Amino acid sequence: MFWRSGIALIPILLYLVWRGDFPNGLKTRKPGLHVTRSALGAFSMAMSFVSLAYLPVANAQALAYLAPVLVLPMASFFLKERLSPALACAVALGFAGVILLLWEAFELPGEGVMVGVLAGLAYAFTMAFVRVHTKTMTRSESSPAIAFYFAVVSACIGLATLPFGWVTITDTLLMYLVLADLLGGIGHIVANEAVARAPVSTLAPFDFTGLIWALGFDLVFFSAVPGVLGFLGCFAITAAALRVTFSKQKGH
Repeated sequence: MFWRSGIALIPILLYLVWRGDFPNGLKTRKPGLHVTRSALGAFSMAMSFVSLAYLPVANAQALAYLAPVLVLPMASFFLKERLSPALACAVALGFAGVILLLWEAFELPGEGVMVGVLAGLAYAFTMAFVRVHTKTMTRSESSPAIAFYFAVVSACIGLATLPFGWVTITDTLLMYLVLADLLGGIGHIVANEAVARAPVSTLAPFDFTGLIWALGFDLVFFSAVPGVLGFLGCFAITAAALRVTFSKQKGH
């Protein structure tokens, strides 16, 4: 968590400088919202790492994709966003794909599988609330500021675990950490900008397409090939995102 958040500050600050909004872009009118959002975000990050530690990338990612499904009723209740029939059908299809992948997860060997599944569920529920919380914050707070304070709080929480012992970091591991952290910082900025410009419920189904990358990483780096259910789930999730795309283009 420390490396993921600390290094991520670099692209966040560079983005503020590029926009000509540094340091004014870090000003906040509601610091309390940043505290709650950052604390919940740090918890969800920790749970995602636990899930990845015990599950294959694709299965952990499948659990993470419960967040876009859980966020829909929250967005409807807290943000008064209206869900179109096409969007509801697409999310239902994507959710069905997630269920197919989860079915495979429960058949995986190892005692830590249940720990990974529970951590993934905790991440999904927390992240769903965080997304709605972030949407409300974008009405008064800038996207870079939200990303910046989240990274600072998460880095501090991660650093606090140092007395409990850290794994020795090799040069190769350090390279992977820095690369992942830089990409994570960029991804956080892009995600916040998307939330600021579109309804949360509209963005939700597109999260499902990232599962294609997770399946690819499992294959390339870990030689893990999903079964029939995994491929069916991947197809359902992709179809859900495409359905939303065409619905938006046609104005439905």
